[in-house]
Amino acid sequence: MSQITFLALDERMLELAQRTLKDDCADIRFETGLSGEGVARVRALQEQGTEIVITRGITAAAIHAEGIDVVIVEIAVTAFDVIRSIERARHHGKQIAVVVFPSMAKGLDSLASAMGIDLRIHILASEQDADATVAAAIGAGANAIVGGYIAEIAARKQGCPFELIENGQEGILQAVAEARLIADGQNLEKAKAAIFRAVLDYSYDGIISADRNGKIFFFNRSAERIAGRKGQELIGKAVGDAWPGLGVADVIASRQEELGQIIPINGTDVLCNKVPIIIRDECVGVVVTFQDIAQIQKTEAHVRRRIFASGHVAHFSFADIVTESDALKQTIETAKDYALSASSILITGETGCGKELFAQSCHNYSHCHDGPFVAINCAALPTQILESELFGYVAGAFTGANPKGKPGVFEMAHGGTIFLDEIGEIDLGIQGKLLRVLEEKRVMRLGSDRLIPVSVRVIAATNKNLKQLVEQGGFRSDLYYRLNVLQLRLPPLRARKEDIGPLAKRFLREENGLGRRQTLSAPALKALQTHDWPGNVRELRNIVQRLLVTSKQHTIDAATVHRVLIDEDDSPRAHAESPAYDEAPEIRKALAQARGKRAEAARLLGIDRSTLWRKIKQYGIT
Repeated sequence: MSQITFLALDERMLELAQRTLKDDCADIRFETGLSGEGVARVRALQEQGTEIVITRGITAAAIHAEGIDVVIVEIAVTAFDVIRSIERARHHGKQIAVVVFPSMAKGLDSLASAMGIDLRIHILASEQDADATVAAAIGAGANAIVGGYIAEIAARKQGCPFELIENGQEGILQAVAEARLIADGQNLEKAKAAIFRAVLDYSYDGIISADRNGKIFFFNRSAERIAGRKGQELIGKAVGDAWPGLGVADVIASRQEELGQIIPINGTDVLCNKVPIIIRDECVGVVVTFQDIAQIQKTEAHVRRRIFASGHVAHFSFADIVTESDALKQTIETAKDYALSASSILITGETGCGKELFAQSCHNYSHCHDGPFVAINCAALPTQILESELFGYVAGAFTGANPKGKPGVFEMAHGGTIFLDEIGEIDLGIQGKLLRVLEEKRVMRLGSDRLIPVSVRVIAATNKNLKQLVEQGGFRSDLYYRLNVLQLRLPPLRARKEDIGPLAKRFLREENGLGRRQTLSAPALKALQTHDWPGNVRELRNIVQRLLVTSKQHTIDAATVHRVLIDEDDSPRAHAESPAYDEAPEIRKALAQARGKRAEAARLLGIDRSTLWRKIKQYGIT
C-alpha cells in the first residue's frame, strides 16, 4: 500500500517517470489514466491507501473538480518543456498553434517573441472544446499544433501534425520531491494525532468536544463508559439534545469556564468541567470533561494509602493466636463476628494479654482488610503531641511542626482500621474532639478550617475499667458508648493455664538462635503453670527469653524455671506464695517407671542423664 501514486496520462509519460526515478521509487505506485479515466482510477486507489497523487493538466483539474479527498501535486510544465516541443513543431512549417488550458498559457507570448516565431495561442475552456479549438487553429493556417494530451487526441483525429508538450525529468523529480515532503508532514501529523487520541481515549476523564454551535465532534472512550452511549451515535449531534441540562450553550455564549459542577449522567454523579475554546478572541467551541465521583473517591483512597499509610499493615491474623482454651476459642469466634461488622469494637483485658493481636486479626478478617491498619498508643504521647498525631496539622500550626504539615492517623487510616490503644489514658479535651470525628466521620487538622472526610473502622483497647472511669468523671460517657458498641473481653493467662505450655514452646522456637535448640522439660512446663502471670503473655515471653539466656542446659529443668520466677517477683507475698518446687517425687516416680534404669528415667523427665545423676545426689535418692 503506497501513500503516493504517480498517475501518468499515457504509457510514454509512465515510461519517462520510471526511467527518471530508476531505483528511487519503492514508496511510489505507478498508474495511468487520462481525465475521467484517471478520476475513476484515483477513487479506487484512495480506498487502497493513496493520499497523494502526482499528475498534470486536465487530469489534475478533473480530480480536483470531483472533490476527491487526496492531495494533488501537479507536475509543472516548464519553459524548457514548451521550447522543446515548439522546436520539434518548426519542422512542420512556420506557423505554429499552441492549444492549451489556461494554466499552461502563462508566458507563451514572451516566449514567442524571444524565439522570433509566429506563435498563435488558443485557450481550451474545457475538455469538450478540444475538437472545435483545434479546428479553429487549423482554419487559421496552423502548420502544426503544440499542446497537451487532450489537444493531441483532437489534432490526430483531424490529421494535423502535433507535438506533445512533454514533461522533462526535472519537472518529474521536483513533483516527486514535493509529494514526499507532503507525505512526511502527513505522517508526522498522523503520529501526533494518534498519540493525542490515545491520551484522550485512555484518560480516566470522559472528554467531549463540541463546536461553536454545540455540535459534538469528539467523544472519548471514558465518556462512552460514563454516559453509557457510543460516541459514533452522538458525533454531529447537539450536546443539548443528548444532555439538556448540561449548559454548553451558556459557556459558549459567556466564554467563561464552569468548573466543579456535580451533575447526574446515566444514573451516576459526575464532576463536570466546561471550558470554552478561544482562538483569536473568538469562541470556536467547548471542551466538557466528566469524572466519576465514585472513581475519584476510590483513587483518593488509593493515594492516601500509598502516600500516607506506607508501612501501616496488620501482620497478624486469627490463625496466629495460639490457644487450647475453650474460653479463648469462643472469644476468637466472637471476634470474627465482630470483625465483619462496621461498628466500633472495644477490646478490654489486662496488660499483655494480646489486645493488639486481636485488633490486627479483626482488621485482616474484615471487609476493609485491603486498607491500612494504623495503631497509636494514647498513653505514650503528651496531650498536645497526641492531638496532632490523631488529627494532623497544617504548615505553621505550631512551633517545631513539619513545615509541610502532616496528616493525622485518621487520614492515614482512611479506608481501613485505626487502633486506639490505651484509650482510657486520653485527656478529656481530646476525648471531645475524638467524639466529633467519630460522629461526623470528618477530621479537621490543627490550624485548618477545612473538614476532610474519612471512612475508618475504629478499634479501641484498654486495661482499665472505662465504666468506672465514666462514673468518676475521668472519661466521657458519650465517647464510651460510641466506642463500646461491640465489646471483646480477653481472659488473662492465669485463667487459661492450658495455653502456657503451647505458648512457651512457641516462644522458645522463635527465640532460639545461633544454632541453639534448648527445650523445656515436662516438669519445667508444669512449673510455669504455678505462676499467676500478672503480665500475661508478654510476661511469659520475657520469662522464656530469660531462661534461654541464663540456662546453660540443653533441656531447661523445673528448678531453673522456679529460680527465674522467684527473681521475677521480688515481693514478700510472692516469696511466701511461691514455695520451692520439690522435684524429688517426680524423679522417684520416673525411676520406678523405668525400673531403676537412669537413661530411661532421664528420657521420661526430659533431662540429660548427667542432670539426673546430679539431682539424685542432690536429693539423696537411693
